[in-house]
Amino acid sequence: MNIEKVVFSFFIVLALTLNFGFFLGDFDNPHHHNVYELFAALVVSLIATVLKFGDRTHVGAVLLATSLVADLQLIAAALVWGLAEHVFQVGLTPPIMVSIVSLSGGALLANIVSVILLLIETTTLRR
Repeated sequence: MNIEKVVFSFFIVLALTLNFGFFLGDFDNPHHHNVYELFAALVVSLIATVLKFGDRTHVGAVLLATSLVADLQLIAAALVWGLAEHVFQVGLTPPIMVSIVSLSGGALLANIVSVILLLIETTTLRR
């Protein structure tokens, strides 16, 4: 068993599940979306991105691209949340919460593509 592949796969799947956990719930209800879950999804996504830098294959390049998209979406969601709460002090109104969750949904889609690519790569490996 290759421990590097285990760690790599672990972080890719963990990024997907954390993002899904944040995304799930009513889009406009801030009580259904925890800021710490968004933070955890962002941190794990960034770790998964760093782990993808070593792969020099075409699939590795696509995996890195999907991870960068997820990172960008989650960073944007965190920025919207932070600006709404601490800079403009308008709070988490329904339109702002919908924007945050929608950005997380884009990251979720990128994470799903990443996991699908990982599954395809795993099934095509020959021993």
